Amino acid sequence: MPDGPNRTNTTRGLRAYALRLCAATTVAASLTACSATGTPHEARTPLVRASAPIPGPEAPPRQNRGATLARALRPLLPGGDTRLAVAVLDLDSANRQIASYGKRARFETASIIKVDILATLLLQAADEDRELTAAERRNAAEMIRSSDNDATNVLWREIGAAEGLDAANERLGLSSTRGGPGIRWGLTRTTATDQVQLLRAVFARGPERFPRTRARLSRESRAYIRSLMGRIDPDQDWGISAAGSPGSRWALKNGWLQRQPTGLWIINSVGQVTVHGHRYLVSVLSDGNPTMERGISLVERAARAAVGAASTHVRPWPL
Repeated sequence: MPDGPNRTNTTRGLRAYALRLCAATTVAASLTACSATGTPHEARTPLVRASAPIPGPEAPPRQNRGATLARALRPLLPGGDTRLAVAVLDLDSANRQIASYGKRARFETASIIKVDILATLLLQAADEDRELTAAERRNAAEMIRSSDNDATNVLWREIGAAEGLDAANERLGLSSTRGGPGIRWGLTRTTATDQVQLLRAVFARGPERFPRTRARLSRESRAYIRSLMGRIDPDQDWGISAAGSPGSRWALKNGWLQRQPTGLWIINSVGQVTVHGHRYLVSVLSDGNPTMERGISLVERAARAAVGAASTHVRPWPL
């Protein structure tokens, strides 16, 4: 059975999470590992979100944002079996350095790998000087928007599985990501920094420059990926979207997977949020979470801390 989200169980888990936040009730949910089958999503009660960070003084130009990020994350760092890594980049700042915490720590991707699979498919299509077929577009939309596993299985095989993914990632500048074994794309291993590097290849515009030896997705390919990530099914609006200004646009992909036999959860979220007109690329990776709900809470608090730490024009988020 492939690693990835179960759409039926996901809806149940996310609905329980929303009800717990809104009604402060005790939720006991029996959630199982992934499956490639699912049912249509149900609407989820909107999460209660903190307000955006307020404008603050300009940060010193030579500020070490990695150290600032580590200080911002310190109050919420988990203990026990839970691990956390975070990376963030302010796309609208003159400082184009990625700030990271847990820079070398590698995590299994679960379903965030689906963005990388689509980027690989688009690079390969460009190499063949062709557009995506209608079937490829249909599977891509289901893979990103609904996190559908059946569609992902098809595209994973089409790109050449781990071998095709790794070859594309080398061209895109991802140095620490390795495709999962066989059909187990959800067990691809990556770092938070690599995920922001991938987001940079998708979301960077204008003066962003890449080495000549590095592949660059076409303008149309980048717009296509961004459009799908910006239209995620409503019950998957959690994770890094919690760090954006109220009412602002966001684009994301989440990953969630319960590992057996431990029962602990992988909870990941990657994407772009906007705060006071600035665009931030954020990746938050975590594993060893005791429940899906606690993992989502950790990821959202970490995303807010990351945006505050990366910003030169707002005070940090309250945690």
